[in-house]
Amino acid sequence: MPSRLESEAPISYDINLPYAPLHKEIDRKLKYPEYLPSFDDLWFEPLQPFHFEDPALRVKDKSLKNLLKPDVKLAPIQPRIGTVAEGIQLSKLSDTAKDELAYLISERKVVAFPDQDLIDAGPAAQQEFMNYFGKPNYQPVTGSVRGHPGFHIIHRDGNKEEIARFMDARLTSALWHQDVSYEIQPPGYVMLGLLQGPDVGGDTVFASTGEAYRRLSPTVRAFLDELSALHTSSKMIAHVKAVGGHARKDPVDTIHPLVRVHPVTGERCLFLNGEFVTKIIGLKEPETKMLMDFLLNHMMTGHDFQARVRWAPRTIVLFDNRSLIHSAVVDYLDDEGAANLRHIFRLCAMAEKPISVSQAENERGKWNGQGE
Repeated sequence: MPSRLESEAPISYDINLPYAPLHKEIDRKLKYPEYLPSFDDLWFEPLQPFHFEDPALRVKDKSLKNLLKPDVKLAPIQPRIGTVAEGIQLSKLSDTAKDELAYLISERKVVAFPDQDLIDAGPAAQQEFMNYFGKPNYQPVTGSVRGHPGFHIIHRDGNKEEIARFMDARLTSALWHQDVSYEIQPPGYVMLGLLQGPDVGGDTVFASTGEAYRRLSPTVRAFLDELSALHTSSKMIAHVKAVGGHARKDPVDTIHPLVRVHPVTGERCLFLNGEFVTKIIGLKEPETKMLMDFLLNHMMTGHDFQARVRWAPRTIVLFDNRSLIHSAVVDYLDDEGAANLRHIFRLCAMAEKPISVSQAENERGKWNGQGE
């Protein structure tokens, strides 16, 4: 029977990860204890505008011959989204091959790389690899790796009471989102690396926001093309303070286009999520709720434009945060409702300020590919 204090504890903002230090004994079970989430007392100033050049735009030969050597095997997860790439060691790629990697991710949206030695190379090597693809993001609230604040540590092990409180209030553990969408220049390329996980379960599901946009009628697309939305980290930061965690940054509020144009593919993509978007500019509150509920439900239930990535030891997944919405799946619970151990790190490479449809049409000659 939970105590009065336990019953009044806040419902977890995101059940996939901790927002406060873990018990010290937890590291005894970890294969990679150096990735135990650290909550160092750091402070980050607001992100300032910066120049970003997508490395994929440097690719001229679309055969990607520097990346896709003869022994590389590509297997699609779904026809239009997701690929498993075998025979590539990310740690061995030349800069030219990294450019081609960015192009492959832009085209396929999410690419899984099994059995990567980069997993064992340590945080400095992983951060250096991701720095090639954009400016690092410094995690404002959750656990990171000591000395490497760009790491976002996803860790569950046990947490029975916390999970029970969460599921008493929710119908599902799914939390569909784009990472760090509230920043002025949100992430483009994102890395997830599995350190340790359950034999079955804990998959990550991705939905193509470009295909979701294309499925809408021309009338609705034209309406959405003109809209903008407010993205904010205020809810996340308020939660962390409520549970006694440490916020390393003030809340960030940014207005972004509701439909963004991908700089590499020219694809128009919905850009909204239920985690950070609180308002659609120019609409009343009930209108915002109605439109967001419709669009989020459309993306969450569009199984014919989704890909489900199943994790295996030493797997690294790279995905395009600009053209996807995603959610972890918390189904890795034992018979008592406690989580089996799942330990993942995330690194984000910040990219361009989202490009609106009107901006892309005014500068059409700059983008590869054709918009809708």
